[in-house]
Amino acid sequence: MDAAKAQRGEAPQPEAAQPAAAPAAAPPAPPHPVQITATSRAPRSQWWDVWDQFKTHKGALFGLSIFVIILVGIFLGPLVWKTAPSYVDLLARNKGPSAAHPFGTDQLGRDLLARILAGGQITIAVGMTAMLLSLFLGTAIGVLSGYFKRLDGPLMRLTDLFLALPLLPLLLLMVTLFREPLSKAFGPETGIFILIVTAIGATSWMQTARIVRGDVLVLKEREFVLAAKSIGTPPRRMILRHVLPNALSPIMVSATLGIATAVITESSLSFLGLGFPPDFPTWGRLLFDAVDQMQLYPARVILPGIAISLTVLSVNYIGDGLRDALDPRIRGR
Repeated sequence: MDAAKAQRGEAPQPEAAQPAAAPAAAPPAPPHPVQITATSRAPRSQWWDVWDQFKTHKGALFGLSIFVIILVGIFLGPLVWKTAPSYVDLLARNKGPSAAHPFGTDQLGRDLLARILAGGQITIAVGMTAMLLSLFLGTAIGVLSGYFKRLDGPLMRLTDLFLALPLLPLLLLMVTLFREPLSKAFGPETGIFILIVTAIGATSWMQTARIVRGDVLVLKEREFVLAAKSIGTPPRRMILRHVLPNALSPIMVSATLGIATAVITESSLSFLGLGFPPDFPTWGRLLFDAVDQMQLYPARVILPGIAISLTVLSVNYIGDGLRDALDPRIRGR
């Protein structure tokens, strides 16, 4: 084309500039990773639900607070108030409350505050240990009676026999018969402790056994137990893995109420003079020592009486709260 224009005498025209190619579009930036947040919390354990229900029971919270205060006081109080509970000061006999003796002194000049703190340790220890023994016996007999039909009759007749026996005379008989042999075998301190704990635990398991038996009779007909039986699960594993964990509700309630029963029983024995010797100032023993001078010095009876009452009341409130919290019908509602 330029050659033809040259032959005609025309000057070649410069070609129009081609438009520059558009730069390649940058690849789109990768989207930011989306952070997925869980809309629901992880499943909570059953014990969190029990605690949530327990917190709604005002009486149970009050009882738990009082019981914790009592435990902290009797076990940490002697670290602060270091007066020996058995220290005799004849010059300070029958004194009223003062800076040296906040609760006063008894007829031998012994500090009442120190004796109440020391007595609380023994009383609570007896209550806890007797409760564990009673709980073990009642749970074992209740589970065996409810799960094995051939054992139900004999074990329940044994339970009825113990329920028919008068509790206090039976305790008095056991303490009278075994006091001296156990004191000689284990010493006066350990021997009396073993005797009191065994006597209380061996005569207070019947209610627990009946309650646990009733729950086991219902549980062994549930679908999950029947399914475990169908695959050949042995009875021992069946009881420990499937039946007993689902019967914890009445067992725990019986445990709390068993502490209150043991504290009252030990105080009654000590008040009758058949409990611990004077060197072991349990709350019941303090009542026994002060009953002769109750009219002249009522504080000696009132103070250990308040300690016993608050302990029993707080434990009973805790038991009521646990009973409601462990009931699946109330917890679901």
